Amino acid sequence: MATLKVSSHVPSPSEDAEQLKSAFDGWGTNEDLIISILAHRSAEQRKLIRQTYHEACGEDLLKTLDKELTSDFERAILLWTLEPGERDALLANEATKRWTSSNQVLMEVACTRTSTQLLHARQAYHARYKKSIEEDVAHHTTGDFRKLLVSLVSSYRYEGDEVNMTLATQEAKLIHEKIKDKHYSDEDVIRILSTRSKAQINATFNRYQDEHGEEILKSLEEGDEDDKFLGLLRSTIQCLTRPELYFVDVLRSAINKTGTDEGALTRIVTTRAEIDLKVIGEEYQRRNSIPLEKAITKDTRGDYEKMLVALLGEDDA
Repeated sequence: MATLKVSSHVPSPSEDAEQLKSAFDGWGTNEDLIISILAHRSAEQRKLIRQTYHEACGEDLLKTLDKELTSDFERAILLWTLEPGERDALLANEATKRWTSSNQVLMEVACTRTSTQLLHARQAYHARYKKSIEEDVAHHTTGDFRKLLVSLVSSYRYEGDEVNMTLATQEAKLIHEKIKDKHYSDEDVIRILSTRSKAQINATFNRYQDEHGEEILKSLEEGDEDDKFLGLLRSTIQCLTRPELYFVDVLRSAINKTGTDEGALTRIVTTRAEIDLKVIGEEYQRRNSIPLEKAITKDTRGDYEKMLVALLGEDDA
């Protein structure tokens, strides 16, 4: 469930565009007005506002926001205002860069989006960067990481609920044998994780637990805890089966460690507010005994804090 609260009376895109222009005019920028508009519009409404703003003002709204805002607040607003496919393309591209490289982010985008959402991200990547996401991922990764990540970002999974229990039993046995032999990057393991529907994967791992008396993630914990590929494999399985638990872990790490990881915090809030941030927040509170909104407000300040709280649906709008 989403946390985004869209205003009960939404002005027309032209009215919103005009209000945003007024927020940039004069001495200083009216950040509160920007938040009150953009943080309470759906993806489709934000797209129309951008189009209307460009027609009326002759400039991309994103460029104006980039000029007028700064720091973490700017990053949150810009990510939020992008269309979801554009946003995922940007996150994926950043994750392949030398200084911002992150296999975890690539896996997250590939495994927590629907097939259609991932396809839109790949199309947006073509349009924005004039090459494919697979091309960049392959270029900036090596070895087992390349095998897994290129397969994941190339995936177009079946989204239905139908499962083949005979296949689930067979593949549960196969995966158990590979784990027992510590062949974590085996082609069959990667094939199953990157091509099977999420329903089929869940059925396979349920059979795995029935047959072997423990969850697959528990079996994988017995490997080398310093093995980065094994860590990515565990996160991949978690994203495909219980994504809310993965996001809770990322948020807890981002908020609770010494110094807030604003990049991870902003990414999770802006990408999940229209999808399942309510579920993630409930799970966060259950596991940490503090509401997510309270944890965030303890670690953030100013307009950045206001923006995140608005996307959590906890402001007064």
